[in-house]
Amino acid sequence: MSGHSKWSTIKHKKAAKDAKRGKIFTKLIKEITVAARLGGGDVKANPRLRTAVLAARAQSMPSDTIERATKKGTGELEGVHYEEVVYEGYGPGGVAVLVDALTDNRNRTVAELRNVFDKCGGNLGTSGSVAWMFTKRGLLTVERAGVDEDRVMEVALEAGADDVTDSGDILEVLTAPEKLEAVKEALAGAGITVVSAEVTMMPSSTTAISGRQAEQMVRLLEMLDDHDDVQRVSSNMDIAAEELERLSA
Repeated sequence: MSGHSKWSTIKHKKAAKDAKRGKIFTKLIKEITVAARLGGGDVKANPRLRTAVLAARAQSMPSDTIERATKKGTGELEGVHYEEVVYEGYGPGGVAVLVDALTDNRNRTVAELRNVFDKCGGNLGTSGSVAWMFTKRGLLTVERAGVDEDRVMEVALEAGADDVTDSGDILEVLTAPEKLEAVKEALAGAGITVVSAEVTMMPSSTTAISGRQAEQMVRLLEMLDDHDDVQRVSSNMDIAAEELERLSA
């Protein structure tokens, strides 16, 4: 689990660079549009839309951009129809990988993702091949440096978190998906900086890799995260924190 959580932390630290490229905005706009289409345009009544809007605001997305994306989802403005697709596969060393995507062309997306897996020593699998290893959870990470671990645990558990675990230089806070926002707000209100917060698919077990396989796996994650249609990537990789930090530098 620590490899998955550590990658989430690294990924969020890179978000500022992604925002400059416009990548993160593209992904967030798609998520807002689909959330509004499926659950309506009222953020108070649509938890998925509320989470997407909060994520967009955290990246300084202009309010009018958020509003347009919402209206495209509800049909008030004309827009592209995105379809939710989950792809499953294996990375180097047999690491299980789940890819959540929003696409307007399934054939294009699956061909491109198959190419990415092939380039990085993995392979795209069939539906159901790895999904059984994962459970949807809320995951928040807090850097251990300068924080009181007992205080983090106290605030998080009082706000409804399920568990807080030590994972080297970060603390992992696990929640039910619907409680992620409340726990994040509670931590922020207590002056605790949350490095990353996301609803993700957590693995029930991990696969340890190192060396060449770890290098290929990090490249696979980076290429998948960089793909316009990919919204979220989950894996059960277990790479030593120091090695993961070095490979993703």
